[in-house]
Amino acid sequence: MANENLSADVVIVGAGICGSLAALELARAGISVLLLDAGPRYDRAQIVENWRNMAPHNKAFYDYATPYPVVPWAPHTTFFPENDYLIVKGPDATAYKQGIIKGVGGTTWHWAASSWRYLPNDFKLKSTYGVGRDYAISYDDLESYYYAAEVEMGVKGPNDMDVVPSAPRKQPWPMDSMPYGYGDRRFIEIVKPLGYDNTPVPQGRNSRPYDGRPQCCGNNNCMPICPIGAMYHGVYSAQKAEALGTKIIENAVVYSIETDEKNRIVAMNYYNPNKQSHRVTAKTFVIAANGIETPKLLLLAANDKNPNGIANSSDQVGRNMMDHPGIGMSFQAAEPIWAGAGSVQMSSITNFRDGPFRSEHSAIQIGYNNTAQNSRAGMKALSMGLVGKKLDQEIRRRTAHGVDIYVNHETLAHPDNRLVLSSTHKDALGIPHPEVTYDVGEYVHKAAVMSREHLITIANAMGATEIEMTSFFTPNNHITGGTIMGNDPNDSVVDGWLRTHDHENLFLGTGGAMAAAGTVNSTLTMAALSLRAVDAIKQDMEHA
Repeated sequence: MANENLSADVVIVGAGICGSLAALELARAGISVLLLDAGPRYDRAQIVENWRNMAPHNKAFYDYATPYPVVPWAPHTTFFPENDYLIVKGPDATAYKQGIIKGVGGTTWHWAASSWRYLPNDFKLKSTYGVGRDYAISYDDLESYYYAAEVEMGVKGPNDMDVVPSAPRKQPWPMDSMPYGYGDRRFIEIVKPLGYDNTPVPQGRNSRPYDGRPQCCGNNNCMPICPIGAMYHGVYSAQKAEALGTKIIENAVVYSIETDEKNRIVAMNYYNPNKQSHRVTAKTFVIAANGIETPKLLLLAANDKNPNGIANSSDQVGRNMMDHPGIGMSFQAAEPIWAGAGSVQMSSITNFRDGPFRSEHSAIQIGYNNTAQNSRAGMKALSMGLVGKKLDQEIRRRTAHGVDIYVNHETLAHPDNRLVLSSTHKDALGIPHPEVTYDVGEYVHKAAVMSREHLITIANAMGATEIEMTSFFTPNNHITGGTIMGNDPNDSVVDGWLRTHDHENLFLGTGGAMAAAGTVNSTLTMAALSLRAVDAIKQDMEHA
């Protein structure tokens, strides 16, 4: 069957941010690691070139997937044109059309680098507000790991500001925030009298040379690719781990998991692109794919002892799928705003991240999108039939006056928001596609009424014309909940250390373990949780 048998102390599946950070910390401790990823290695220069050559329409509508070629053995989502890799059904299907890529470094190749800590109440939503679920740990349990992740990633934040609400910190951000561009400065000036407080977004992006990476130079195409490497992503940690002896195997699609009589994991099997099978063994296994691919693999790997899927005695694998359903609005402001100086997300309105209202409806985050407006301006001006000097003038006007803002909503964990294996769609290796049924629920719909009012209030203050607001919820690629944590093995998949309840030597280092979505980007929290899991693995090794 297999033409080789590879072994290490720890096998990690998924070389995105969580898997790569875990591999690096284990390698630093002298633990041997095999790091597998279903996708290829990407070359930054080639991805930049792919982005430059993208069709104008794709650029205008924020296509972050096309620069990363889809390979048949490890397909990921695309939208221009839309493929059928992730099948989404249900009343809010539009809210779960997630953008993911597969490959060493993972989806952080094209993230905005927003690196928020969650608030203490986000960890105890049920006990504080009577809704949703509590984490199996507290904010205090994670604080030191938050900082460790910030140091490794190189997170800049508002060290000179008193931010409310804010997660309590024992140490400052590793770097100070960069100055706002004109667009964020003017936006803040306009909305401040309305009672909206803006906070600099903590970002995994260099405000000074840091860890061998250059300072951000404000190219403003962080999504889909930072051309100079000033923005952190998982490949940096993967490369560091590799330099310390970690073996990285790309294009390795894990499809089955072997267990022994004690239900410990003894081996995993993966296909290469030619569907040749290989077997890997270890003392400890970590699945660190994203929140879609991790539950998909656990369900796919069902065996005689685990007929409903690996780690799924609770029937919670693939359930409780969450994100931050968004509402977007664009318009032409009465005065020039000039989005585009600096990174794509610089500031955020934080007034509504927490409060007693969460017992009734979602907390929200309101953001100004600092993405340059020239691509959209050009497409719109061309659609007006303009040519020559009039075309040039209209592109310049729309680029200067274009504004794009959004609201993101927290969702509650609900078991009916569920991922299953498709019965109709399979990839080139014969592996079923993931299929998700999604409904954001009344908790979000109540908040959305007020969210739209906030957006219109801001638009009116900016003298908006040509207002366009999405009538549906949009996704944000903050994938949480599918392998949810908890103290009770009957209604959760992992404990507070991300150890599976069913298999003592299997950890799930993924955002899928998060028990509540909060309002902000989940990347830093999942990274911190993965580093905490590494401490449990190291303790296991010491006592083995």
